[in-house]
Amino acid sequence: MSWDLILVGAGLANGLIAWRLKQRHPQMKILMLEQGASPGGNHTWSFHHHDLSAAQHQWIAPLVAHRWPGYQVIFPELMRDIDQPYYTVSAERFASQLREALGDTLWLNCPVADVAPDSVQLADDTTLRARAVIDGRGQQAMPGWRCAWQLFVGQEWRLAEPHGLTRPLLMDATVAQHNAYRFFYLLPLTPDTLLIEDTRFSNAPDLPAEQYRDAIRQYAAQHGLALDQLLREETGCLPLTLAGDAPLHASQPCSGMRAGLFHAVTGYSLPLAAQLADAIAAQERIDAPGLHRLVQAMATRQWRSQGFLRLLNRMLFLAGQADRRWQVMQKFYRLPDATIARFYAGNLTLTDKARILTGKPPVPVFGALRAAINTGNK
Repeated sequence: MSWDLILVGAGLANGLIAWRLKQRHPQMKILMLEQGASPGGNHTWSFHHHDLSAAQHQWIAPLVAHRWPGYQVIFPELMRDIDQPYYTVSAERFASQLREALGDTLWLNCPVADVAPDSVQLADDTTLRARAVIDGRGQQAMPGWRCAWQLFVGQEWRLAEPHGLTRPLLMDATVAQHNAYRFFYLLPLTPDTLLIEDTRFSNAPDLPAEQYRDAIRQYAAQHGLALDQLLREETGCLPLTLAGDAPLHASQPCSGMRAGLFHAVTGYSLPLAAQLADAIAAQERIDAPGLHRLVQAMATRQWRSQGFLRLLNRMLFLAGQADRRWQVMQKFYRLPDATIARFYAGNLTLTDKARILTGKPPVPVFGALRAAINTGNK
C-alpha cells in the first residue's frame, strides 16, 4: 500500500501534524510509526496563552489536560503573580487522542532502520512508500551550533494531603544554584497531585538524574509537601542555542526539534510545532519536495528571527558567574506582562528588546559585551 504521508516518530511535532491533518483532510492516508509503546512518550508540554493564535487554541483544545488563569514566579528579591493563562498537554491525553484519531494507522513498537523523503525501511526490511515522509525522531546534532542546555528531572507525585497550590509555580529560583541557573517548577494537576521538576540551565549536557531525584525529595520536605506515591518521571536535555548557522536538512522533510524549530532561550517547541502543523495542513498538495521547501524556509526564518534570543543566551551563559544567573531572570520578570508574553511567543518588539537590555545590568558590563560579540564555536 502507498501512503499520502508517513510520519516517523510519534512525538509532539508529528503528533500535532497528524492531528491537524485529520481535522482538515480526513480522507488523507496518513501512517505514523513509533518505536516506543505509546505516542508522545513520557512528557509534559506546557505553553502560555499568547504562544498560540485564537484558531490554534481552538484546534489544539482537545489535547489540553490542564488550564490555569495565571502562574507565579519566586526569586530571592521578587515574588510575582502573572495573570496570563497557562496550559498543559499531558502525555496521557496526547496518546489517547492520537490513538482515537489514527486508529490502526498508528503503528507502535515499530523500529525504523532508514528514512528517505518518499520511503521508510523498517527494521524487519519492509519498505513503505509515500508521497512524503516527515522525520520527527527528536533532536539531532547540528554542525556549527554552539549550545547551552536546559536539564530537568520532573516527577509526578500523589501527595498524602492537598498541596494548596491554585496555579503553577513556573520558577522558584530561591534554591541553591549549583553552578547553573536553577529553579523548581511545580504544576498542580489535581488538589493532591503535583508535578515537581528540578530544572537547571547549564553549560554542559550532563544530567546526574539521581542527584535531581534527591533534590526533589529535599525540596518537597522543606516546603511541607507530603510525598506519597510516585506516579511517573520524565527527564530532558534541551539545547539552548548561543550561535551558529541556520539548520540545513538536505532533502529530508523534518519536524520539531529535529528541524531546529524551538525557542532558543527556553528550548520549548510546542508553539512552532503548531505553526508547522497549520502550514502543512494548508498545502493544496503534499509531496516530499514541497514539504522540504516549507520546513527549510520556516526553520531558516525562525533562526534569523531568534538572533536577539541567542544574544540573550550568550549574555546569560558567557557573562558573569553561573551561580548569579538568577539575577538576569529576576530582572526579566520585573518587565511588563505584555513584554513577558511576547518573549515566550518569540515576537518581541524593538521596545521590548530595549526594555530587556536597559537598566542596571545583572551581569558585569564588560563580560556582557564580550559575550554579545562572542559568536565563535569555541
